[in-house]
Amino acid sequence: MFINSAMSADGKISSVQRTQVRISGKADLARVDALRAESDAVMIGIGTALADDPGLRIKSEALRRARAEMSLSENPLRIVADSRARTPATAKVLGPGCILVVAESAVEERRDCLSQLCEIIVCGREKVDLVELFARLAQRGVKRIMVEGGATLNWSLIKLGLVDEIYVYVGATIIGGERAPTLADGDGFRENFPRLMLCSVQQLDEGVLIKWRLQAQDMGH
Repeated sequence: MFINSAMSADGKISSVQRTQVRISGKADLARVDALRAESDAVMIGIGTALADDPGLRIKSEALRRARAEMSLSENPLRIVADSRARTPATAKVLGPGCILVVAESAVEERRDCLSQLCEIIVCGREKVDLVELFARLAQRGVKRIMVEGGATLNWSLIKLGLVDEIYVYVGATIIGGERAPTLADGDGFRENFPRLMLCSVQQLDEGVLIKWRLQAQDMGH
């Protein structure tokens, strides 16, 4: 499983309003499309679904066709971690090929409504149990999962030691704001800070693409 994110030069992935900020250029957007095409599933948290309303589908017709030629669905599965089933019925991510992961605590009426629009998986009591979720996805043959945020989901996955790699595009812009979300928010580590191994750095558009691998043996939970 890997995280892919774009952030400003000062480490922000969005503004204090938590609305979408265009950080990437055309080359990086094409790279993200290719990563989606190579994945079994693309995953986001409810915060990203509400703020950005992404469709999470592959934009390139050639990439969709290449997947079809390999007897794969045109798009990878689309997964939303949404403990309380807050995803709007009008969300672009919904439809065939979408899995909404909710907790047992989610309002049953909301679950029933959304079950008409996508597959529902109940996983965890008060909030989504990510470890159980990934185990269940692996049983279904879903192995390569691309996580596209946001800050809370990224933090939770890193804390649990579930992340193998992180791709970060650092754009040539400043967003600022002490309450603006970063790559990983949550409670923050106080010790046993996860260590990263630098895999590659390359200039892309007007920014820089950095690829890290997490050193699992140093993970602190």
